[in-house]
Amino acid sequence: MPPDLLDRALAAWPHAEFFQAYGLTETAGAVCINLPSNHTPQARAQGRLASVGRAGLGAEIRIVDDSGHDVPRGTVGEIAVRGPMVTGGYWNLPEATAQAIRGGWLHTGDGGRMDADGYVFIADRLKDMIISGGENVYPAEVEAALRSHPAVADAAVIGVPDARWGEAVHAVVVLHAAYAGQAALGIELTADLTAWCRRQLAGYKCPRSIHFSDALPLSAAGKVLKTELRAMQRLRSAA
Repeated sequence: MPPDLLDRALAAWPHAEFFQAYGLTETAGAVCINLPSNHTPQARAQGRLASVGRAGLGAEIRIVDDSGHDVPRGTVGEIAVRGPMVTGGYWNLPEATAQAIRGGWLHTGDGGRMDADGYVFIADRLKDMIISGGENVYPAEVEAALRSHPAVADAAVIGVPDARWGEAVHAVVVLHAAYAGQAALGIELTADLTAWCRRQLAGYKCPRSIHFSDALPLSAAGKVLKTELRAMQRLRSAA
């Protein structure tokens, strides 16, 4: 759940208990869960509000580098999972199975980090990570900063080719209805959103360009289709 949405939900239902979980189709459900006790104001000070919790019963979780070695605690790497809940492979796809399951561990393709107490924090899909000027930028972090702006209803961030930086951070923003007319202001609103991000993020993570849209393309499961966003941006760049 995006942090801004979780904050609004906690404010709207102060007596409700929230669980956050992480899992994949390949794990037949959640492999770790963040309990309601970690959604309190006290837990916020410990930084656990944004966690998806610790490994659940029977599950083992590691954070590994490209070679499959554990990275230091607090460092972002790929989440790898092992346990009886993990699939044995993909039907009639031996090459995909060999790529995903190595040494008995399912390599999820998700970037994340683990703290000293074993709590897992999701960074983003590794394939969506942007490398700008040699620095890694995880779109989810930038999207959270944009969505915290009062004018922004939703946002998606992608990397676009850039002659100087290799890739540049590009944001597609959907405004709340009350602010929709401001999209016509263009430069002024873009500058305001960029300044907003700079107050929360390192400069290299901030969007270098912003496009305003009425909606984001979504899959049947409600996930943003970033392949379509990249295709649309290529068309705009070529026009």
